[in-house]
Amino acid sequence: MVTASGFQSLEEAIADEHFPEVDLALRRGRHVGRDDGTAYDYLVDALDHLEPFYRRFGCELVQRADGYFYLLPSGDRLGRRQLSAGEMLVGQTLALMYLDPATLQHSGMVQRETLLQRLSGLLGTETLVRTLNPRRRKFDERIAAETVRTKVAEALRRLTDLGFIDVVDDVMLRLRPALMRFAEPVRGLSDQQAALERLVKSGEIVLGDANDGDASDDGNDTEDDDEEEAGG
Repeated sequence: MVTASGFQSLEEAIADEHFPEVDLALRRGRHVGRDDGTAYDYLVDALDHLEPFYRRFGCELVQRADGYFYLLPSGDRLGRRQLSAGEMLVGQTLALMYLDPATLQHSGMVQRETLLQRLSGLLGTETLVRTLNPRRRKFDERIAAETVRTKVAEALRRLTDLGFIDVVDDVMLRLRPALMRFAEPVRGLSDQQAALERLVKSGEIVLGDANDGDASDDGNDTEDDDEEEAGG
């Protein structure tokens, strides 16, 4: 059915056992990477046929040299699932950690606690809390740490669903190459790590693609007594 150069037709590609699962994953916004094994291999083999297939739905099937695929909507036919500002911040900070040579030495593994420390170090606790929970106008030191942990855990679950990371256990995270999407704004610079760190500190929270890069508040934060959104 599959030749050394891949599938012979779109019909063969769609008939393959991997297509339904991979198609659903891509449509849900998941990044399919080398860590996904045969699903990734399938996309490599079927790419020539699937690119025009998804283009008909107003999407581009993107393959990155870092080793992952994703769908980039160019219209509204499949909808867009934007990340919240807090999720974007956590993603960019994880990308920063992914670029750290120390992470490579540990096979891409980092501790949740190290992530929390890095976030606090980059932004400061008060700014971090306001970014993760923009509807809370009043900063309360007594609940700041709990708020940060809760919101970061929620962001990590979303980033896991989208294929940016793997949650190994309650302590460890495995960083995946797809995190490099968060580093796209600084790709090609001589010191990507320093440039990305400046973006995070300045609050320039963007994803790499112009068509899919706006952070949005998902409106799920309801615990603030003041219903007005915090300015700035």
